[in-house]
Amino acid sequence: MAELSQIIFSLLQRKVTFLDNFLGEYLPIAVFFAIAIGLSAAFVLSAFVVGNQRPDDEKMTAYECGFDAFDDSRRQFDVRFYLVAILFIIFDLEIAFLFPWAVALGGIGLFGFWSMMLFLAVLTVGFIYEWKKGALEWE
Repeated sequence: MAELSQIIFSLLQRKVTFLDNFLGEYLPIAVFFAIAIGLSAAFVLSAFVVGNQRPDDEKMTAYECGFDAFDDSRRQFDVRFYLVAILFIIFDLEIAFLFPWAVALGGIGLFGFWSMMLFLAVLTVGFIYEWKKGALEWE
């Protein structure tokens, strides 16, 4: 019976040690997320309460999309909007690949360097092709 109580005691002690280590490592992250969520909610609520909620004609005009925001959603519009969006996604992904590559460049060596140079060359050729075809010009 004494052996069983010692086994249970050692298991409980290991569990407490595991929880202490777990909380010691992840508690600052949880506190950071709680503060970030709390501040975000406070900023959004304060902007809603304090902000001017009276839109005028100038605020309701078309800004980026080029057509009225509160019109029929089935209305046809220029295909160039889609083209600009696709181009943005392509070059946005290029930047998303460049950051991890720059961080890991010391570990991946020359193969990683030349692989990224090939990737950038292909994107540059595509960009030049789109430029020459006039896809970036808005008439």
